[in-house]
Amino acid sequence: MQMNQMPSISDAEWQIMKVLWAQSPLTANEIVEKLEGSCSWKPKTIKTLIGRLVTKKALSYHVDNRTYLYYPIVEEQECVLSESKSFIQKVFNGSVNCMITNFLEYKQLSKKEIEDLKKILNEKDI
Repeated sequence: MQMNQMPSISDAEWQIMKVLWAQSPLTANEIVEKLEGSCSWKPKTIKTLIGRLVTKKALSYHVDNRTYLYYPIVEEQECVLSESKSFIQKVFNGSVNCMITNFLEYKQLSKKEIEDLKKILNEKDI
């Protein structure tokens, strides 16, 4: 799927997608079972979210003996990348520098985290 065609997925819908990225295909009831304990949504709410994701073309399904089996049709990494770009654009006006500076001022990093960041930046140095 092209980046500009990536469906906009709400925070609640991300929970459904995470379940299906981890294991699919699943029935709606299996998704409900997997989310038990991690959220307090009623089964009807989860089924509504599944329906929205099908409409948004993030999920699809096939029918096996009148049982709907849902599976993702967008890859997790594509969605993460799209959401990251959207977040940086929306919150930091597209500036990665501004984002990194903001996070570094907010959180104290351990020596290991700093070394890991240096390594990543050095590997990106072309």
